[in-house]
Order: sequence, then structure tokens, then C-alpha cells
Amino acid sequence: MKCIIIDDEPLAINVVESYCNTLGSLTVVKTFTNALEALDFLNSNTIDLVFSDIEMPQISGIDFIKSIENNRPFFIFTTAYPQYALEGFDLNATDYLVKPIPFPRFIKAINRVKELLSLNQKQKYIETNLSSAGYENQLQDDFIFIKSEYENLKLNVSEILFIQGLKDYLKIFMVNSKPVLTLMNFRQILLKLPNKYFIRVHRSYVVNVNKIDSIQKNKIVLNNERIPIGEVYKNEVYSRFNIK
Repeated sequence: MKCIIIDDEPLAINVVESYCNTLGSLTVVKTFTNALEALDFLNSNTIDLVFSDIEMPQISGIDFIKSIENNRPFFIFTTAYPQYALEGFDLNATDYLVKPIPFPRFIKAINRVKELLSLNQKQKYIETNLSSAGYENQLQDDFIFIKSEYENLKLNVSEILFIQGLKDYLKIFMVNSKPVLTLMNFRQILLKLPNKYFIRVHRSYVVNVNKIDSIQKNKIVLNNERIPIGEVYKNEVYSRFNIK
């Protein structure tokens, strides 16, 4: 997994770089003390993961991430200021590490990136190989089984409105019935659902495209609910529905 490190403190860069080298699964392609130089680099290079400080001269880590419009990599904020955590997660940061960063906490963040990267690769495989061969209608049934409390519930795919992530649980909102709570994550549920009908629009939301009433600038409206569109997912959402 290729990554870059951005921090105006060389010592902080050394710490993250040493962690990456210790794990062995990360290749540090380049390091930067200036976020603007990193932005130029990303415009002409493909990177899987960005480690970025937040408080930096010229441009902050928050503004740096906002300025990346296309092919945005996964990114992890590394900072001494925990008050930025909420804003970081609003930008769909994969994780938020507070300095000094404990190595076990660093490993946990990298495992989260690997899980998301694996899911993305699997979805791309399905889209580019199976659907093009005419198998999309054979990938899933029109129902799924979800374990809720002590039973496995059968849910009709067409009756799912949207799914909300609640830490370790998912809350599945249905048409004309109460929501279903299940101990799953988005990676697990997306493997069950037909990707041609469902799209992830935010780190905490997946929606049924057939239930969408309208799309606003940063929100999707369905069944009188307003679902936020995360910055990381905006390009994919707009492209899916041919919106400019």
C-alpha cells in the first residue's frame, strides 16, 4: 500500500515513517513538510493513503483534504489537537490519530484502511468483470437474511430505504415497518446487497437508489429523510446519477 506523509515537523514524520517501515505492508513514497507540494504530487501520482497533520502553515490538513476533488485516497489525520476530530470525520477520514501516537493504535488504523481497500477492490471486480459478462442479475437474490437479536430476519431488498451506521451496529430503515438493528458493519452488509441498487453516500449511510426522491448539493432526500453526502463519496454519487 503506497502512502505519503505530510507534517511540518520532521520529527513527527520520522515517527510515522518508522511505524510504516516496521509494518512492512506500507511503502512511504514521499514525505512533505509543505501541504501545497503534496497537493501537486497527488495530481500526478496515485497514492492509496495519506497521513496528514492538521495545524500547518500555508494550508491546513483540513483544507488540504477538501481541495482534493478526484481520486481521493484514504487519509488519516495525525495531530496533537483532538478538538479537530469531529471535523475530520465529517470529511470521512479513515481515522484520527492523536500525537504521541501509540504503535498499537497505529496498527488499528492501518487495518481499517486495509479493510476498506479490500472492499473497494471487490466491488470494482464485480462491476468490471461480473456485470459486464451479464451476471449482475445472478449475484444476489431479491432478499437477504439479517441476524437481529436471536433470529435471522428475511428482508426484501426492494423494501430497504437506507442503512445507518451506529458504531458497531447497523440500523436498517424499511418501507412501512420499524427499523432493524443488526450487529454488522458496512463491509458485511454491502457484500449481501446488489451493488446496482445500493450506493454508499457517507461513512455512516448507504441508500437504496430506487428510493431517492431528490439530490441536493450535499444531501439526498428519500422518504422525508435527508441523508448527508460525504465529501469522499460526492464524486461517486454525482457520477452515478450523471449530475454535474
